[in-house]
Amino acid sequence: MHLVVGLGNPGTQYELTRHNVGFMFLDELAESAGVHFSQTKFSAHICKIRWRGFELLLLKPQTFMNLSGGSVLEAVQFYKLNPKDVIVVFDDLDQAPGAVRLRVGGGHGGHNGVRDILARWGQDAFFRLKIGIGKPEHKSATANWVLAKFNTNELDELRKVTFNTACTRLEEILKRP
Repeated sequence: MHLVVGLGNPGTQYELTRHNVGFMFLDELAESAGVHFSQTKFSAHICKIRWRGFELLLLKPQTFMNLSGGSVLEAVQFYKLNPKDVIVVFDDLDQAPGAVRLRVGGGHGGHNGVRDILARWGQDAFFRLKIGIGKPEHKSATANWVLAKFNTNELDELRKVTFNTACTRLEEILKRP
């Protein structure tokens, strides 16, 4: 089994915001498998799905972005998972909107959700599936940028192109020995 963690912030005011692209991707995965997030465990919304022949536990921490590590650590310990069994999906300011990048290991890249996972777990060898959201013209506008909702065209592009690319990258991870 693999644990796929989508990072985001709980609450309706954060739905469809750039910072919640990890939650949005997991919602798409669950929907494609005909499953809904109907269970709460590890301070997160969770569901198990069978996707392209793989068993996945989808986890959306409900502790707010900057405290995501607690939920991840609880799930990892409960299921006795190795770092290579964990894939964290999150927004990336340093990539163009819609770009998808796969990385294993490394630092947090300035992302506070990943920073908390690293701090609490003490492991860095998990997979990171980064979805580009671009960045604002001025650094001082970053908080407003990540918490702004996607517009209709951006949402269409996410669902039709970006999430398909992210699914391809996810499948590449799952097929690794």
